Amino acid sequence: MTVMDTEESWNPRGGRLRTAFPEAVRVASGLLAEPAVAAAWDRPSALPDFTVGGLAAHLAGQELALPGLLAGPDPAQPLISLREYYTQRVTWLDAGVDGAVNIRIRKGGEARAADGPEALLARHREAVGQVEAELPGVRAGRPVRMDTWGDWSLDLDDLLLTRLMEVVVHTDDLAVSVGLPTPRFPERVTAPVVDLLVRLAVHRHGTTDVIRALARAERAPASIAGI
Repeated sequence: MTVMDTEESWNPRGGRLRTAFPEAVRVASGLLAEPAVAAAWDRPSALPDFTVGGLAAHLAGQELALPGLLAGPDPAQPLISLREYYTQRVTWLDAGVDGAVNIRIRKGGEARAADGPEALLARHREAVGQVEAELPGVRAGRPVRMDTWGDWSLDLDDLLLTRLMEVVVHTDDLAVSVGLPTPRFPERVTAPVVDLLVRLAVHRHGTTDVIRALARAERAPASIAGI
């Protein structure tokens, strides 16, 4: 039993992510604006070594970087596939909570949270407005690159899928952290995220364990977490 694992199979194309991503960030923005988030800002979150504010800023950071990426010129670094990004390039997947890359991620979130919930929410809403206005006009195949990456870039739609997954997962983390129900995302947001998480789970645990976890409770492994 296998799950298709080609370069093309990792990403739903056809512009769907250009619609799904703004919808997802609007849902996340609603959670960021909840009074419970501001009230718990300096308390521990559901994630180890992250305050609620740091986690909220990490969630917001998925959108805050995009306007700058879209405004800049095409990067000179070579384009890699989404499959290569997750299976060969990212270091946080297997780094553990105390890994240097995850410590850097947490420090970045805490730094963005330092000026408080109102300031973060204002920056987030501004970024969301820019993304909604600019994203439809960006050409297909546009490469983008973050400064913290290595000598490579991603197709914008591939980047959007990575950010979409982060938004959905961390929205749940933040809601749990402050005792609120997890906001509901439309299926056009969750479907590509579930597909990506299944592929990451297969990459980490193998096809048989993933199929057993989804279809055979009596033979299911303890975990098939992909991230």
